[in-house]
Amino acid sequence: MSQIDFLAIGDIVTEPFIRLKEAEILDRDGAEPKLAMRWGDKIPYESATVCAAVGNASNAAVSAARLGLNSALRAYVGDDTYGREDIDVLTHENVSTEFIVTEAGKKSNYHYVLWYEQDRTILVKHEEFSYSVPEIAESPKWLYLSSLADHSLPYHQAWGTWLKEHPETKLAFQPGTFQMKLGIEALKDLYESTEVFVVNRDEAARILSGDRDDIPALLTGLHALGPKTVIVTDNTNGAYASDGTKSYHVPMYPDQPMAYERTGAGDAFASTFVSALALGLSFEDALLWAPINSMAVVQKIGAQAGLLTREELEKFLADAPPSYKIESIA
Repeated sequence: MSQIDFLAIGDIVTEPFIRLKEAEILDRDGAEPKLAMRWGDKIPYESATVCAAVGNASNAAVSAARLGLNSALRAYVGDDTYGREDIDVLTHENVSTEFIVTEAGKKSNYHYVLWYEQDRTILVKHEEFSYSVPEIAESPKWLYLSSLADHSLPYHQAWGTWLKEHPETKLAFQPGTFQMKLGIEALKDLYESTEVFVVNRDEAARILSGDRDDIPALLTGLHALGPKTVIVTDNTNGAYASDGTKSYHVPMYPDQPMAYERTGAGDAFASTFVSALALGLSFEDALLWAPINSMAVVQKIGAQAGLLTREELEKFLADAPPSYKIESIA
């Protein structure tokens, strides 16, 4: 492979999607709605679909590859069937597996997705791998850092050091749950090295202990941590973005069929925005690309089946109505 355009870093996982049909949502309009099923009973389910080689970083690597970038993934798998399947999927998707480590004596990550209506609850368990920064012959154009296990602070710090030594590489940071739990101070070097930072609205408020309804304050607060470009996604309300001087809103791409299953919409948005920049597009054009891949992903099961090629994405953009445009916000 020639120089890597897009090196994603994060955990890779196999996920069976279990489609439920006998469940209900409690406190649907509350801050933390609950998925409820009968206790101590046998509950029929509608279907189960196994998705290999998923996870935020792996999804991003596949997204970048389909859009035409030289894409690679740094991740760890166990010496088992699931790990071998993960590598086979990445190879099929033209994602370089040069930096995949198969660790003897470990199990590959395996999560369970409880899918009800258009959304899902994921039961997660990250295995403990011996994370280390690999030798890289030529610095990638972009690193894309996302979800890792809860023992990975030294790994984050090592990548922070690597970035300081390789300022020619740009960092995109889409933090996972554990990375947000670590807090700002623990990841200070990474925040300060970040070119593009992407979270959803609730995550932004959680990181800053701020008001989720004050979008300008969220954008300003995240910029203050160091990132040059900040994006806050807001589900069907689109996304807000700031390049440090101006702030914008981009709507959701006009609905195709109703969302079938929402896993991976955020990954698709973030990775498509970064991929567009890596391909040489402007900030504004990248912001118009990102919602299109999010729209496509939620039409399929899992986070990768709906990801578009560049040709497919540009066709949707060409066919977009006049209402699909970026607007400046205060």
